[in-house]
Amino acid sequence: MANPSSLQRKPFWAPVGLAAVSALGAALVMALLVWLLVTAKSTTVILVRDAETVSDGAAQPVLSAEGRARAELLGRMFGDAPRRDRVDAIYVLSTPAAQATALPLAGKLGVTPVGIAPQAPRAWARRILREHRGGRILVVAPALAAELSGVADIPPIPPTEFGSMYIVTVPRIGRANLLSVDY
Repeated sequence: MANPSSLQRKPFWAPVGLAAVSALGAALVMALLVWLLVTAKSTTVILVRDAETVSDGAAQPVLSAEGRARAELLGRMFGDAPRRDRVDAIYVLSTPAAQATALPLAGKLGVTPVGIAPQAPRAWARRILREHRGGRILVVAPALAAELSGVADIPPIPPTEFGSMYIVTVPRIGRANLLSVDY
C-alpha cells in the first residue's frame, strides 16, 4: 500500500514561473525602449543649391558678388553655432560654384567638403545617412531632397531660387520631415 505522505499534493509552481518569465520579458522590453529613446537621434540634412553665379567666359560659372555674399551668410548661419551644435560634414557637387558656396562654412568649421556625383542620388543619400547618423550635414546638391526625405514628389530647388533651402530631419525610427526655408 502506498504511503499516505507520498500521495500528498505538492504546490503547483507553474503560475509562479510563468509570472517570473513574464516580468523578465517586460523588463527586457522596457530596457530596449529606454535604449532606443536614449540613442534615437535624428539626422539633420540642410540642402541648398549653389549660390548666384555669373559666367565670365569660363567653362563653369563662378559665384557673383551676390553669390559670395550668400555663401558668407550660409557660413554665418551654420558656422557660428556652439561646437556641439555645428554642422558635422559638408557634401558638395563637383562644380566650382557649389564648392565656392560651401567654402566659407568649411573654412569656419575646419571641415573638408566631400565631393559628390549627381548621377547616383540614392546611393549618396544612403551614404550620408549611414556615415553621419544623428549628425548635421550641409549638402550643396538640392536634388537629394527626395531621396533623403522619402517623398518622391519633392522638386529640386529651381535654378533661379538661390535663397531656398530644404531642411530634412531623418529620425532613426519613423518618417522623415521636410522643411522648406528661404534665407
